[in-house]
Amino acid sequence: MTEGSLQNKYDQKELEVNALMEITQAVNNNMPEQDLYKIFEFTLRANLQLDKLTLYVKEENWECKVQFGTKRDFKEVDLGASCLQVSEATEIHKLDLEVPCFSEFDIIIPVKHKDRLLAFVFVKAKSELENLVDTTFIQALSNIMLVAIENKRLARKQLEQQALQRDMEIASNVQNYLFPKNLPKNDKIHIEAFYQPCKTVGGDYYDYITLDDINQFVVCIADVSGKGVPAAILMSNFQAVLRTVTRTAENPLEVIHELNYQLCRNANRENFITFFMAVYDYNTKELRYINSGHNPPILIDGKKQMQRLSVGSTVLGVFDPLPFIEMGSVSDLDDFSLFLFTDGLTETFDIKEEEYGVERLEQFLISNNEKPLGQLHSDLLSELDEYRDGQPFTDDLTFLSCKVKNGTT
Repeated sequence: MTEGSLQNKYDQKELEVNALMEITQAVNNNMPEQDLYKIFEFTLRANLQLDKLTLYVKEENWECKVQFGTKRDFKEVDLGASCLQVSEATEIHKLDLEVPCFSEFDIIIPVKHKDRLLAFVFVKAKSELENLVDTTFIQALSNIMLVAIENKRLARKQLEQQALQRDMEIASNVQNYLFPKNLPKNDKIHIEAFYQPCKTVGGDYYDYITLDDINQFVVCIADVSGKGVPAAILMSNFQAVLRTVTRTAENPLEVIHELNYQLCRNANRENFITFFMAVYDYNTKELRYINSGHNPPILIDGKKQMQRLSVGSTVLGVFDPLPFIEMGSVSDLDDFSLFLFTDGLTETFDIKEEEYGVERLEQFLISNNEKPLGQLHSDLLSELDEYRDGQPFTDDLTFLSCKVKNGTT
């Protein structure tokens, strides 16, 4: 080997070491992905005097990230299954590739990290240098860059997950704040409620409100479309309007009209809420209610007569004004039970994908009507668990029982 060729080899190695140091510094400086790809391209072009190059990187799919000197736009070319079988730097003409356009190149170079395939580099050297392509250098340079990019991507994903988790915690806290802290339990009225979100944050809501006239109270339940922080914020606004309007409105019709108006404004008709509210008056023994597209609550009077409370309007937040609305009323109601629920209860499925349904719920409530509410809820949950037989709940599970004793003594 001549002194000149030794010097050339020495100079080449020095260039390669400098190039590796340059891209390592770029990685340490936390440069963006696209900038790293540009440095990768310029480094190989400057140091190896390549005629053509294409870099395919494995993300969700194999994607062409860098190319120069090529006849084809390889961003529109699939890598092909036969390339994936290449385990070491190989001359293209020795392979039977199903993608003819890769014949533009001389060599295919797989890039691995801990036996995991990261990328493929296709190169073609200038004609006078075709036997001097340093595949080891290309693999080293590619490995440094691609591992850094992958680490950046993983870090970004972790930050996104942490942000999402914070959002879920905020939404969960907002939602828990909406539920009443204390429900009544005395000789006249006893209310029990159960809530179990399907995921971290659900879209269900229930409430109990005593009116300024202590002889009246409101019970209600709602289900908002959507989940997460937006749904929690929407429900928070909804609760604020509800609690303000119910204390000043003369009847449930005014409450529903105002809730619908505010929802249409605040949610831009992109979300809707199914809602049921009932107002009971101890003096008149009348229950007035409006059902806005919600699952009809089940009323059982003192004679064990059962009825579904379905009179009302369509869902709230879609039409302004509402296309129709009617207030339901049940008179001469002294001792009674009222059971409110969301569709997560009746849409509990068994292993045959048959839902629990309203009929089963009604049978359960009639059979267990005399039980204390805590026991009633516990037995209902046991029945649902037995029915679904290990199948997961597909929606939030929310229900509320209200038992009133207003008969003459």
